[in-house]
Amino acid sequence: MNSSSRQRRLTGVAVTALAVAVTATACSSGSGGSAAQGADSGTYTVWDPYPQFDKTSDWAKLLDECGTKAGVKVKRTAFDTSDLGNKTLLAAQQGNSPDVLVVDNPVVSTLAEAGVLTTTDDNKLDTSKVDPNLLAAGQSGGKTYGTPIGANTLALYYNKDVLKAAGVDAASIKDWKSLTAALAKVKKAGKKGITFSAIGTEEGSFQFLPWFWGSGAELTELDSAQAASALSLWKDWLQNGYAPNSVLNNTQTTSWQEFAGGDYAFGENGTWQLANAKKTGFDYGVLPIPAATSGNAAAPTGGEFVTVPVQEDSGRYATSQKLVTCLTSGENLYTTDTTLSYVAPTSEVQDKQVAANADLKPWVDAVKAAKGRTSDDLGTKYPKISEQMWRAVQSALSGSKSPEDALSEAQSAAK
Repeated sequence: MNSSSRQRRLTGVAVTALAVAVTATACSSGSGGSAAQGADSGTYTVWDPYPQFDKTSDWAKLLDECGTKAGVKVKRTAFDTSDLGNKTLLAAQQGNSPDVLVVDNPVVSTLAEAGVLTTTDDNKLDTSKVDPNLLAAGQSGGKTYGTPIGANTLALYYNKDVLKAAGVDAASIKDWKSLTAALAKVKKAGKKGITFSAIGTEEGSFQFLPWFWGSGAELTELDSAQAASALSLWKDWLQNGYAPNSVLNNTQTTSWQEFAGGDYAFGENGTWQLANAKKTGFDYGVLPIPAATSGNAAAPTGGEFVTVPVQEDSGRYATSQKLVTCLTSGENLYTTDTTLSYVAPTSEVQDKQVAANADLKPWVDAVKAAKGRTSDDLGTKYPKISEQMWRAVQSALSGSKSPEDALSEAQSAAK
């Protein structure tokens, strides 16, 4: 694709869609840039959303090692996650995209629709070992753009002491009915039930999605009876005192702080809290979020894709492919995903992770049931749908609208 055609496709729709916020990990800001170079250049640029890792980190060392194997020098620049998408769009407009881009998975379809990324058919990346549900987050219009470097998702942490005092067996929680019954017992025992984030941002949608999908609802039909049942579940929990009113303003961080205080039976949160869970001072366990009637609900995937942006000189793709293949090899995925507290995107490496750390077993199960927010070919439609979803959640939980009315209004606005 030549420069002028690429610029024509970088529309305002794409820029607006990048307002989707990432909920998996928090990063501080970084800066940097790249310039268009020929295929014979000895330097290849890599942009990533990990400014917390400096040049002495294992991640930075891995990039250098992969560069050495490919016979080139890697120039790495780290950006804050929220800045990286817009920086990438601007670089594409100016014709100086990085050779390799590590980007949050909901942003992939936006960049793809803007004409910024090459497909795996173009760049010859092998994604055959990647779990299909994880790869779907990087697919748009029947094409695949990149490969996941790892995934995280949501599950229910539980306090074993609180459940024991309430006479609740965690293994008995198989669906919404049994979970709600457990919350009732916990309240009767004088403890607190469940905390989560229902804030009016992408974090609120991220946390509501397992219940939404677990009801059988689809993002293209926010006002379905199944969607209303999911929102009614949360509303009933607040009304019965099983969940605190603070969920309306809770981020995932403040929700975690509530759970870590030791009085709550359950806290909905992510893989990224594993290290903090070990510091709470109480025994904890992890359950996949149950679906309405049985089985595990699909929780949204967090984590990044490694992609190859469009270049003026297509001869650069061969070396970029070598870099990406090195970064996502089985051995390197294991090391990187351990560093990032991610579950690997392949069954082979997942098995190795569980063998080394049995605590990861429920997270692997949750990731295997997880779903990309932009899957089902939603692409740039997702941000608008998500905004209406969190607005509906806020309206229903605050009591200003019934779940049915809030979702009906959300569906109309999302069309």
